[in-house]
Amino acid sequence: MLSKIRQIIRGNALPQPTVPAGQRVYAIGDIHGRLDLFEELVGLIEADDAARGAGCSSSETTIVLLGDLIDRGPDSAGVLDAAIALCARRPVRLIAGNHEEMLLTAFERREVLRSFITYGGRETLLSYGLDRDGYNEATLDELQALLPSLIPERHLAFMRAMENQVRIGDYLFVHAGIRPGVDLELQRLSDLRWIRREFLEDKRDHGVMVIHGHTIADAVDERANRIGIDTGAYASGVLTAVGLEGTARWYLNTLGDGGLE
Repeated sequence: MLSKIRQIIRGNALPQPTVPAGQRVYAIGDIHGRLDLFEELVGLIEADDAARGAGCSSSETTIVLLGDLIDRGPDSAGVLDAAIALCARRPVRLIAGNHEEMLLTAFERREVLRSFITYGGRETLLSYGLDRDGYNEATLDELQALLPSLIPERHLAFMRAMENQVRIGDYLFVHAGIRPGVDLELQRLSDLRWIRREFLEDKRDHGVMVIHGHTIADAVDERANRIGIDTGAYASGVLTAVGLEGTARWYLNTLGDGGLE
């Protein structure tokens, strides 16, 4: 059953950005290791896509994953496998989030590994079969030495190949946001993956409608110049997607389970 999520709508009258004719797009917010919710939401998307039917085939429908597939939730390894499988059967665009960045960088930099495990990376390592006792007993150096044997190359290559921003029609899909006033081609990776306040509080027209995750809200955060769809899935059980076709925009989401213990 499809469900509708509350929206936070602030600002002036919303513009009418469009997706090119004959295309339909679904963007999914931060999954954070919740394989159960990812599979459920993909099922909702595929049912919705089939029901809308006319004008688009599955080959003309694109799913955009906004990054942070991993960390915090219990099955990051399973989420990456599911995302790889999804890419094999339909068009998918993948955007790198700050958590993918941290994991890839942790192989080389101990201080980043420390941050990675502090902000949900522990759960990612456990999802690859590292037992809790082994994790608790390992030093930071020992954990870093284990990474190549824990995380398969197919997952690392998949994350390395993720994009930084995706433009479709009048929509720009990024993980965190953009630096206001800077040309889209000149945006820094640190902003695309990490920015918060400077982007979230800016009310100017960016020339595109920015769809992003990264910053959790308890509902879709729809403004005149951006739409945030990170609804804190790992804790709330609510994973959200926005659907786009022509000038139409709609939302799908899992129903929520109160989060994980």
